[in-house]
Amino acid sequence: MTGVTRWTGREAGLLRKAMRKTGKAFAELVGVNQRQIPRWEGRGETLELSLTNQAALDTLLSQASREIQLRFAALLTERAAVQHDARAEELLRRDSRTSKHPVDGKVMTLVEEGIYLSGPDNRSVWLDSFLIDVYPTTNEDYDRFVQATGHRPPQHWPDGRCPVTLTTHPVVWVTWHDATAYARWCGKALPTSRQWEKAARGPKGRVYPWGDEPTAAKANVAETGIDDTTPVSRYQSGVSPYGAFDMCGNVWEWCSTEETPGGGRYELKGSAFTSPFERAAPSLQNAANASMRDNDTGFRCVSES
Repeated sequence: MTGVTRWTGREAGLLRKAMRKTGKAFAELVGVNQRQIPRWEGRGETLELSLTNQAALDTLLSQASREIQLRFAALLTERAAVQHDARAEELLRRDSRTSKHPVDGKVMTLVEEGIYLSGPDNRSVWLDSFLIDVYPTTNEDYDRFVQATGHRPPQHWPDGRCPVTLTTHPVVWVTWHDATAYARWCGKALPTSRQWEKAARGPKGRVYPWGDEPTAAKANVAETGIDDTTPVSRYQSGVSPYGAFDMCGNVWEWCSTEETPGGGRYELKGSAFTSPFERAAPSLQNAANASMRDNDTGFRCVSES
């Protein structure tokens, strides 16, 4: 995982928690008096550690197991991920704007008809109203589809069954054909790239779902160091103007729009946990062959309003 730019008492405390160590055991690993640890954690971000202690923590983190590193990365970004601002709180309360789909049971949000600013050059584009899934399709959602239809399960499911630990994570290792089959099963469709972009950016051309500030901590991208999918409801501070989650990061999402008509390649939107933050802007383009499947690619659906 990426290192810590500046160790404060907060980061030291989170590493101790990730390692599941007592203050005494952690102090021995760092090479300080055990009385230092509660002082560090009590001072939190107001205490920047000495260069010697920062170097010791760098070494401790780099030599930690993969499990500990992932746990530390998740703890490090947790506060920014779930922090609600007034805008997010308002959107999450708008029950009149959302509805539950009768087949797959997913919550969908209304994107009203009208002009939105599209692409890097913010061209004015008109779209009719539509409903889009608030969250990407999860492993649990996809499992219901597999059980109902006998469709091939994703390759990362042990013995073809949805892992309990991944139920709320976005399904991955699905091709464009797999995503389309799911959409047909529940009477929906994959979004066009323009529908997806409007749901992510809103009508006024904001750069990211949350605004114009490039805040990597609001999305599961490479800089977070998590290096895996996260639950689809985790990044509440990154919610879009229409209340849609994970429109930046976590997984790339298949769209119904072909890159070139008849070419067999379809647009992908949103970036993933494997992507640098510079690829996260919803206006950017990406595409892949319809038969491509990967550990960072999933989808969500739309329907008529």
